[in-house]
Amino acid sequence: MSQQQTARRGGAAWALVITSVAGFMAALDNLVVTTALPSIRKDLGGALDDLEWTVSAYTLTFAVLLMFGAALGDRFGRRRLFLAGLAVFTGASAAAAMAPGIDSLIAARAVQGVGAAVMMPLTLTLLTAAVPAEKRGMAYGIWGAVNGLAVASGPLIGGSLTEHVSWHWIFWLNVPLGLAVLPLARLRLTESYGTGAPLDVPGTLLVSGGLFGIVYGLVRGPVDGWSGSLVLTGLFAGTALLVGFVHHGIRGRSPMLPMRLFRSRAFSGINAASLLMFLGMFGSIFLLSQYMQGVLGYSPTQAGLRMLPWTGMPMLVAPIAGYLSDRVGGRPVVAAGLFLQAAGLAYYAVVVGADASYTVQLPALIISGIGMSLYFAPASNLVMSSVRPHEQGIASGANNALREVGGALGIAVMSSIFSAQGGYETARTFVDGLRPALVTGFAVVALAGLAALLIPARRRTASSVTVTRPAPVPETTALETTAP
Repeated sequence: MSQQQTARRGGAAWALVITSVAGFMAALDNLVVTTALPSIRKDLGGALDDLEWTVSAYTLTFAVLLMFGAALGDRFGRRRLFLAGLAVFTGASAAAAMAPGIDSLIAARAVQGVGAAVMMPLTLTLLTAAVPAEKRGMAYGIWGAVNGLAVASGPLIGGSLTEHVSWHWIFWLNVPLGLAVLPLARLRLTESYGTGAPLDVPGTLLVSGGLFGIVYGLVRGPVDGWSGSLVLTGLFAGTALLVGFVHHGIRGRSPMLPMRLFRSRAFSGINAASLLMFLGMFGSIFLLSQYMQGVLGYSPTQAGLRMLPWTGMPMLVAPIAGYLSDRVGGRPVVAAGLFLQAAGLAYYAVVVGADASYTVQLPALIISGIGMSLYFAPASNLVMSSVRPHEQGIASGANNALREVGGALGIAVMSSIFSAQGGYETARTFVDGLRPALVTGFAVVALAGLAALLIPARRRTASSVTVTRPAPVPETTALETTAP
């Protein structure tokens, strides 16, 4: 295929649209079920831990297979695997919509996560291949803002569909989108490959088993007791497997995540910040969406609308965040956003109550929304510019994996704190459990802000007081090839 044909087929605009829509679908399903949980519980039954698994089954399989999905794309073709992941995700969404019981819903959600794990990390590498280096900052900003909007608008979309149609439609929504994107991706994206390194099966087994054991232990701990044999086995075995994964990343011949990448302050800082940010944010939204319905008595749509100052803020702030990151660099923008998100959660922990008015909650929602928006827009650019070009697939998979691990751990950890201190019995017991969980969320996101400060600042040029952009990522290297 000629260079002109490649340019027509793999145009930057088409790549941005396709990857943003696919990323939106995958990110939306992280939290779209939160405002639908009471309705799902009413129709299908299930205890608190079952409801946790309707969220965690997706985030867990998504998290543990993301790096493997990126490796599959690098070896067998990024466009080919992107199409396969999107097809699996779309089919599993239909299965979740038709689930007859809570167990089959959890199983379908797990398969959704598998499809998303293959699809999601390849969106960034496909976008990078299609967009000229000098325009990647803007493209990453748009991609990040769309994904942030999806994560944040999940409760509103889920609540509106649940109340006015049915909770089943939070999953049916993905089907027409997936069917529309599949042919566009086949026709408009250009195939590309990574280094051709062999697949890291031992690394995949170690990280998958380790993360599953830890999250399983955290989810089952409040139900079975923290001294239960399965809980302790999951926690200790999971920790041991993750230690083995780190050792494998140091000593392995072709590890899926080389630990040498973490010698870079930029890579370590943004990934630590991402993990902690999602841990604090996911756990908080999971509980707050139930608080607004179960304690304050709002309908699913009313709860989603009242969270708009938080969840809808990316539409207003993301362009400003992109402009600021171009002027001063991503580090101060990301750090400021995380500290604002932490401040919003701290404020919420102070004002939350069994009869708290919406006016009292509004400042916490606005502060959290601004903070989240400042984080999302420049974070992707920081990730992709922190590694060498042929390692972008690994970097994308690792960062997305750590985000999803953070989300799964956030729901598990904060639900455990909630269950230990309160419960669903009365409005008062719910608030008693919610407040310490929000304090935990505040502390974790504040740590994320400190982690972001580890990212090196952009250096000033000798002839100007303005700062320079991070070194652009070259379009291709000898280790990357394209094919028709």
